[in-house]
Amino acid sequence: MKVSQKTTALPQLHRAAEVAQALGCSEWWVKEQARRGRIPYTKPGGSYRFTAEHVLEIMRIFESRPAESGRAAIPVSQAPRHRAAATTAVPATSLKARTPRRARHGQPESTAA
Repeated sequence: MKVSQKTTALPQLHRAAEVAQALGCSEWWVKEQARRGRIPYTKPGGSYRFTAEHVLEIMRIFESRPAESGRAAIPVSQAPRHRAAATTAVPATSLKARTPRRARHGQPESTAA
């Protein structure tokens, strides 16, 4: 009598070092992105593991495509930071370093500043 066994194929889990090698980046980067919740992962037993679907999604997340206007799109992580508006012109104050304490040993504090 034959016993029919259903075998379910379990997904292969890859370590962060394997994913890093496949993506051409450092293991630290892969773990840091997972820790910050920027890439998908699973964490059985307390260590980061990645399925093939996770790796494909990571590649899609960091994929860059040209914009329709012909200009290259800037990924969000590399977008320039906003700077304070330069509309109000404030004159720059020139700073002067204090004389080191050992150089002003015999001088009073008020004349050294």
